[in-house]
Amino acid sequence: MSSYVFPKDFLWGGALAANQAEGAYLEDGKGLSLVDLLPTGEKRRGIMKGNVPSLTPLESEFYPSHEAIDFYHRYREDIALFAEMGFKALRVSIAWARIFPTGEDAVPNEAGLQFYDDLFDELHKHGIQPVVTLAHFDVPVALIEKYGSWRSRKLVGLFETYAKTVFTRYQDKVKYWMTFNEINMLLHLPFLGAGLVFQEGENVKQIQYQAAHHQLVASALAVKACHEIIPGAKIGCMLAAGSFYPYTCNPEDVYQGMEKDRESYFFIDVQSRGEYPGYAKRFFKDRGLNIEMESGDAAILKDHTVDYIGFSYYSSRTTSTDPEVVKNMTSGNVFGSVANPYLDKSEWGWTIDPKGFRITANQLHDRYQKPLFVVENGFGANDVVSPEGEVNDDYRIDYLKRHIAEMGEALQDGVEIIGYTSWGPIDIVSASSGEMKKRYGYIYVDRDNEGNGSLKRIKKKSFHWYKNVIHSDGENLGELS
Repeated sequence: MSSYVFPKDFLWGGALAANQAEGAYLEDGKGLSLVDLLPTGEKRRGIMKGNVPSLTPLESEFYPSHEAIDFYHRYREDIALFAEMGFKALRVSIAWARIFPTGEDAVPNEAGLQFYDDLFDELHKHGIQPVVTLAHFDVPVALIEKYGSWRSRKLVGLFETYAKTVFTRYQDKVKYWMTFNEINMLLHLPFLGAGLVFQEGENVKQIQYQAAHHQLVASALAVKACHEIIPGAKIGCMLAAGSFYPYTCNPEDVYQGMEKDRESYFFIDVQSRGEYPGYAKRFFKDRGLNIEMESGDAAILKDHTVDYIGFSYYSSRTTSTDPEVVKNMTSGNVFGSVANPYLDKSEWGWTIDPKGFRITANQLHDRYQKPLFVVENGFGANDVVSPEGEVNDDYRIDYLKRHIAEMGEALQDGVEIIGYTSWGPIDIVSASSGEMKKRYGYIYVDRDNEGNGSLKRIKKKSFHWYKNVIHSDGENLGELS
């Protein structure tokens, strides 16, 4: 038993993304989304970083998102399982190309709109609050082909139209919204994060930060529209979070850690505070970057800041200015961390740092003084079904209980947290690798990396553990290791 007291209205639940769960990739009028062009394996990783992809799926490649776990047809079965665990909230995303197949259609696709009506109705039937992300690594391919995705100002208006359409349609069904999932991922995985493709010789940083400006303006316009159309709603931003630790107390290491953190905070500084910070202006000046802004942009950003800060936390990161230390980089970490000698790692190379969760939550709350929403946290592992048909994922339980305990400590520190939606409550396609064997869920899905399997759902040991956590409002975590 723990001593952590969570608010009675705390939103316990889970989180998933349309592109990693739904499948039905061209069904009911849906257009191609950028993830539909991402095959599995090494080729996927190259494309995510901005290498030129094929803008049509190839018969010679396997694209795991095309069927995923078939949530599009099985969501009622899955939501019933979430309800059995006691979920108060489920974070989902809307597939932009399900609503506007080309991104600029004259009228929205009614079949797509109806699907999310049905999904939200099913959630409400079970007393589960939908938490909806407008863009979760999701750009219609037609907009990449025609405009180069977010490098074009044109996408600002198209995104605003999309946002207004879904706000109007679901104004009585959705209270919590977010604009862009892990918006800072634009700098690290530019195709996955923003549909950006680079040609040889282009100024990549110039394109990335111009695209970032367009997303930031679009985000502010979505906040404006949400507040006007659904006055009682809350709309937030979303950061891929995790503090950078300096490897030593050498001031150069400490300064570099601050600079690394600022790469990510930049986006949230603008979305939460409403203006470009001084360090960003110097960054642009020092590198000769000229970010084109329209005359009304400053006012739009200033007047329409977010209501809360959504963030994902999986691990902390460590940075060093010592070339010898930098040689020892961890594998699998998108943010390029050196190995932290005090921390263990997952089999995918992610450091396991529960205390870092508390540190990150405190830093975000200190910096922005706004409510936080933990919308992703989880442990990816290669789960195995026993001959008896069981999945004993004690390693996941250990990871989650230690992180939830530190979240409880953060609440006692005075950090305001709306809820906790752990990542991948049911096994879904990995965003980074396209694999199924990197599993996060409380529910096992019989599907392998090649797309084989029955899609049968199996409750893991963690299913019953998380059910007890929710039922006890976080009091019953079990013994902490």
